[in-house]
Amino acid sequence: MALNIENIIAEIKEASILELNDLVKAIEEEFGVTAAAPVAVAAAGAADTADAKDSFDVELTSAGDKKVGVIKVVREITGLGLKEAKELVDGAPALVKEGVATAEAEEIKAKLEEAGASVTLK
Repeated sequence: MALNIENIIAEIKEASILELNDLVKAIEEEFGVTAAAPVAVAAAGAADTADAKDSFDVELTSAGDKKVGVIKVVREITGLGLKEAKELVDGAPALVKEGVATAEAEEIKAKLEEAGASVTLK
């Protein structure tokens, strides 16, 4: 007897949560396995993808001693006006840019740190 995988998948799609829970328990009992190990592997895989993040938020944590230089760099990076850039720097910690690529985030961080600011990538 060959398995009809398409029918099995169709039935699983239409099953309720309780029915799926009973199915998992029955498989665990019948074959002496547990569903916990694959979940742990999936969680580890998710952690790896979090480490391989491809976009970052650049956060100004502190303006440092050279606040005027930091304001100039913030204006250059964000295109904000003088007043808005000053408010952003004064309100540190504050996000300078959100969802930027890794290379751009590193470049922004380097510019801000060169101006005397403290920066974190999130």
